[in-house]
Amino acid sequence: MPSTHELISFTSLLIQRCSSITCLKQARQLHALILTSTPISHHAHSPFLHNHILTMYGKCGSLDGACLVFDKMPQRNIVSYNSLIAAYARLPSNANSAFEVLARMRYDCFSPNGSTFTSLLRTSSCLGDWFVGLAIHCQIVKFGVLCDAWVQTALLGLYSSYGDVNSAKGIFRNIDFKDAIAWNCIISGNLKNNSIWEGLYLFVEMVTKGAIPTEVTYSLVLNACARLGDHLCGRLVHGLVVVTGVPIDLPLQNSLLHMYTRCSDTKSALTVFRGIKSPDLVSWNSMLSGFAESGDGEQAVHLFILLLRAYAATPDEYTFAVLIDAVVELPPAEYGDPLHAQVVKFGCNQSVFVGTPLISMYFRNERTEDAERVFHFISKKDLVLWTEMITGYSKMGDGENAVKLFFKMGQEGHRFDSFALSSTLNGCADLATPRQGEMIHCQAIKTGCNEEMSVCGSLIDMYAKNGDLDAAGSVFSVVSNPDLKCWNSMIGGCSHHGKAEMALTLFDCIIRRGMKPDQVTFISLITACSHRGFVSKGKYLWNYMKENEIAAGPKHYSCMVSLLSRAGLLEEAEELISESPFQESCAELWRTVLSSSVASKNLAVGVRAADQILKSNPDDSASHMLLSNLYAVTGRWDRVLEIRKRIRGMMLEKDPGLSWIEVSKVLNVFWSGDQSHSRTDDVQAVIHGLQANLVVRSNLDEFDAKIAACYA
Repeated sequence: MPSTHELISFTSLLIQRCSSITCLKQARQLHALILTSTPISHHAHSPFLHNHILTMYGKCGSLDGACLVFDKMPQRNIVSYNSLIAAYARLPSNANSAFEVLARMRYDCFSPNGSTFTSLLRTSSCLGDWFVGLAIHCQIVKFGVLCDAWVQTALLGLYSSYGDVNSAKGIFRNIDFKDAIAWNCIISGNLKNNSIWEGLYLFVEMVTKGAIPTEVTYSLVLNACARLGDHLCGRLVHGLVVVTGVPIDLPLQNSLLHMYTRCSDTKSALTVFRGIKSPDLVSWNSMLSGFAESGDGEQAVHLFILLLRAYAATPDEYTFAVLIDAVVELPPAEYGDPLHAQVVKFGCNQSVFVGTPLISMYFRNERTEDAERVFHFISKKDLVLWTEMITGYSKMGDGENAVKLFFKMGQEGHRFDSFALSSTLNGCADLATPRQGEMIHCQAIKTGCNEEMSVCGSLIDMYAKNGDLDAAGSVFSVVSNPDLKCWNSMIGGCSHHGKAEMALTLFDCIIRRGMKPDQVTFISLITACSHRGFVSKGKYLWNYMKENEIAAGPKHYSCMVSLLSRAGLLEEAEELISESPFQESCAELWRTVLSSSVASKNLAVGVRAADQILKSNPDDSASHMLLSNLYAVTGRWDRVLEIRKRIRGMMLEKDPGLSWIEVSKVLNVFWSGDQSHSRTDDVQAVIHGLQANLVVRSNLDEFDAKIAACYA
């Protein structure tokens, strides 16, 4: 039979064990052991044992257990109440109950102390109620515990969580002895509220004043460097970590990894990653993100395979989202499809975070049906997923489905944001349906997104492409400080309507405002010059691009070749094509030259252009037709017959033209040579009437000319 002294010693060991238990099952087992092994009379009237058990249940998240112990206590002290308040403070859903315990404590004539207010401040942060926090601050002053270091640190956290950085700074300045926890708290508060540089300055001040940074401090500062993309600063902090000899735990290693990957230094990131003895999923995800951001999709896939082979944890949504973004430029059959299979295997195919990049990947590879399958399989769709689907349709030129999906999204209760509105308007711009665009414009005004730059740019583009340049100009005129997209949309509209002078004037305004035009700007400008035959202006713009190091793409070469060819400068157009680095698009450029050769009857250039096209594609129907026309206008009928025979032998046919127009909310589609439309007879009657009017007008003009000649 153990002595009383031995039982008491054993009980003390059990009580010490209470502080380290975080598993509810173990907590109940330990509680049972204490009840069966402890001399009851020794602790019957002392709250010491009960307080430890209460705290243990609170740490395990068992409010029922904590409340039961509290209610059964024969005696309570201030620690008992503080332990129960702390238990409530740990669970945001029960935060209000902490204040009920405070009221009960005051009723039992106990005065709150620093520990009480520390828990209450944490509770107030969870509630997000600024007035409650302010009231607690007043009570702290009233009870004279403002000088308590833990209370001051909790106040720093409270005001930081409210975004009130100035109040947090005021509290921090009044702390006499600032320890590492206080410094970490104020640095963290600044970082949470996007005062990143201020947070870094505080770190420098901390080191200067002799405070010793902890691993938490370095983790915070490294995350700040990652957000800024400041590689040099991050390397300096890494050097401090090594020099000061601070214990490097896994969170600090993950912060180093995150900093290097965000700064595109995958080599250093890989060195850090290899130095982690037991990387967790955060480590793997950070490394995968680094490869994805650097465009190294193959390395990301290789690392993912290593993760599956060497690591016990299951890949999460973030893992797959990063991987899908990494392989978006790679062949989908080899990378995207197997990765999608892994998504299904691990049960992440219902996740919107994974579904959104999957849809983007399939649309980028023009696999609309696969994107639709992913979209329809996800039952709980968020705004980002809807917007990605609408954007995909718009980029594929399927404006009709983009508009349908937009309105369906609204019917399901989602609030439209600027991204959804902008993407849908881009889809409307490709349709001859201005009414749909006007309806979406109304939605933009209703949601208050009509002043967003992305929406304004899309509105201007939509109205301009639908033939209403005045409406586009009205939208543009109310934008107080238009960005480059708005300017480009307006220039593009002017170009589309043949108003080259206005487009060039807008370009001058861009330059005067100190903005830098981009590739889109010059496509519209050179196109406008091409339509109006402004050769010298077009050449000036081309030279401007070269002088300002704006890389010319395939569309720029196409516009410039069109400009020169229309002006009859076919030899210059040939020289420009030979300079083009985009050989895969040269066939289209040569076809432009061939078409202009027909108009200018330049047989030599036309034949050279045709040879270049037919060399790569002997069955090009359009080029054969143009070459036949060239021989016809130059009187080479023998060659015309030869090419006509070749065309008949190849059975080449041109695709019929397509046009559409919206009348009384009904979209009417017409194919060239098609007589199946229900109102074909009415259309033909109008055409005949127009032809008759043209004949009458021609006769009147001829009569007027004869009368004028008689009186001359």
